Amino acid sequence: MRSRLIVAAVLTTATALTASGCGSGSAESTAKSIKVVYWQNLDSKNKLQANHLASMVKQFTKANPGTKVTLVPVTASENDYYTKVQLMMRSPATAPDLVYEDTALINSDIASGYLKPLDSYLAGWSDWSQFASAAKVAARGASDGKTYGVPDGTDTRGIWYNKQLFAKAGISVPWQPKTWDDILGTARKLKAKLPDAIPMNLYTGTAGGEASSMQGFEMLLYGTPAGDKSLYDASQKKWVVGSKAFKDALSFVHTVYGDKLGPPVDQALGANFGTAVGTELIPEGKLAIDIDGSWMPNNWGASSAKPWSDWQTVIGTAAMPTQNGQAPGKTSMSGGWAWSVPAKAKNPDLAFKFLTTLETKANHAQWNAQNASIAVRTDASSDPTYVNSVPTNKFFTDLVRYTHFRPGLPAYNQVSTAIQKAMESVTTGQASPDKAAAGFDSDVKAAVGDDKTVKGAS
Repeated sequence: MRSRLIVAAVLTTATALTASGCGSGSAESTAKSIKVVYWQNLDSKNKLQANHLASMVKQFTKANPGTKVTLVPVTASENDYYTKVQLMMRSPATAPDLVYEDTALINSDIASGYLKPLDSYLAGWSDWSQFASAAKVAARGASDGKTYGVPDGTDTRGIWYNKQLFAKAGISVPWQPKTWDDILGTARKLKAKLPDAIPMNLYTGTAGGEASSMQGFEMLLYGTPAGDKSLYDASQKKWVVGSKAFKDALSFVHTVYGDKLGPPVDQALGANFGTAVGTELIPEGKLAIDIDGSWMPNNWGASSAKPWSDWQTVIGTAAMPTQNGQAPGKTSMSGGWAWSVPAKAKNPDLAFKFLTTLETKANHAQWNAQNASIAVRTDASSDPTYVNSVPTNKFFTDLVRYTHFRPGLPAYNQVSTAIQKAMESVTTGQASPDKAAAGFDSDVKAAVGDDKTVKGAS
């Protein structure tokens, strides 16, 4: 049923695209018009990106008279957005001219033939030299080394905590846990002292999608002594299975939910739980600790659906510690999104021209300031518009030195899904960490082949 609904939604979007001029009309009008697809999450009141893009369209069409840019938001959960956009890009009849891509999915979409390499365009765009090397790598094809997207920002992850709830529980602030056990110990104190509050949130399960994989699991996994070799061993070009690190991370998840230190399981496994965390549980003082991303202030700013000005005094930030406090002591994960041109785009030249408007120094700084994300243009990162926009920008930007990136490979999406399944099975108590880890190993081997896996340290 779910797949039918997705297909129906895509066909509806395709019909809308065709009706609005995509694939019909004169050659001249087609040459001067583009369709831009982006993700509108299920919090329909959050119009942050919609408003920003609308202002960019006005700027672009004023500078380029006679052009038309149609914005096509896809309202869906994160996983369903990926599915819908991939279905749209399969056909010339429904393919947009510019699409917002999660960098973790770029290589998968490259392998499917959905994206157009941008190297010939980038060679003539002087601003490309201002983009950080690590950000460029995130949008590069693993097999051919070509570039398939222009990143519009990145992020880091850490811990948000409610200082008022900590005070009520007798826990001093500022708080900076040094180990995983410190986090669990604090959560237990919160549970004992504040029975009406959720001690901590750790995203989990398949409904959470990449939030479960990154904020919920990889923040743990990459903080083990195995570090960058905990999920994929780049030196051997193999996915890691059967490791102690993976089981330890699952054990942490099992403890959070088995000891009732996290949200009720039925809530945690809901598709809309991420929205509830940012817009309800944290601002309403119902959640004490949240392992989450640098973008969280988007939920509370003046332009949000529920502005919350007190967050700057109520909420504190801490870095995620490594498992046992081993060097470097802190860890984080970074992702980000990019603008890509589909292979079947009708007007790639105009699409790239619009892309360069989105990513001027001033517009890049403005977007990352509004989005509470981290600028990847080196000249924009010192722009006062960006630096002074959100009080936590410096804290989360400083975490870049401790951060890790997901393997930018086509198989990552399948591996990520296997992580989510393993997490869900220990969250619900259907499997022990050992059994869930064995299930992950089997899923990964089935996805990539035995010869593309290596046993991790035990």
